Amino acid sequence: MERREINVEIQPFETFTWKIENFSNLKNVKKIKSGSFILGGYLWRIVLFPKGNKKKRANNRLSIYLEALETANESEGWSRDTKFKLVVFNQLNTNMTIIRESKHDYNAKEVSWGCASFMSLTELRNPENGFIVKGVCIVGAQVFVSKSNREKQVNQEVDLTVSPVSIEPTKQVDAYTTLGRVIILLQTSKVKDMNEQDRKELQVLWDQLKKSNFDLTWLEPQVQSALGMKSYVEKALEAEKLKENMVYLELETERLKVKSVAAEANLNIERNLLKSKGFEEIDSYVWIDGT
Repeated sequence: MERREINVEIQPFETFTWKIENFSNLKNVKKIKSGSFILGGYLWRIVLFPKGNKKKRANNRLSIYLEALETANESEGWSRDTKFKLVVFNQLNTNMTIIRESKHDYNAKEVSWGCASFMSLTELRNPENGFIVKGVCIVGAQVFVSKSNREKQVNQEVDLTVSPVSIEPTKQVDAYTTLGRVIILLQTSKVKDMNEQDRKELQVLWDQLKKSNFDLTWLEPQVQSALGMKSYVEKALEAEKLKENMVYLELETERLKVKSVAAEANLNIERNLLKSKGFEEIDSYVWIDGT
């Protein structure tokens, strides 16, 4: 049978997190847009319909889109073949965070793509669900551009103009981005399956997040559980190793018993042989000629 190697492609998604203040007061707002941001070297923004995109008949639903912004680096016929994830973070339980994945070949005719029916407004606005806490809703995007035509990447240091709804102090924007990365890491990776690299990344992000002024009491148990899983795994491996050692020692004990019985049998044969030749046994180690 022919053996085929399977190559698993690891896609380096980059994350942007958008904190929307006073979200509860946007019931009469048709559409809001995040500030411009750069992911994968390209310019984007998030477009959100708090009451649903009526053109898509998404009544009583939250609609979210990732929009590609054109820059001076593009020429006619530009396109971006993109895989992305749109996220609404649950601020009380990371396991309840909602992530929708999609892909789209962005171009001048189709600059916006996403999910018209991301989630129900009833679920979103229920205060017990944790998607809106103290009037704040946190939305995010993860982007991976697999191929781009007729455009160059944007300089990461470029000064971008942002919309008023997303203006935050730089430190806070970084902190919310870090929070988004922590939640996504906990959401997309099973804690028991996290490898050493995953835990190192989580530890670095968590150390950065603790320097912010956020109340992290709701998130800390899940993070500490993930970080503490290393010692649990190590103890489990140690216990397994001890079991293997016990099995080895038991087998070695049995082998020595068999060897001891064989040695005792050989000793009896030698003793009887000496007796037959007239030797007398003084003790177990000394024999004399009895003739």
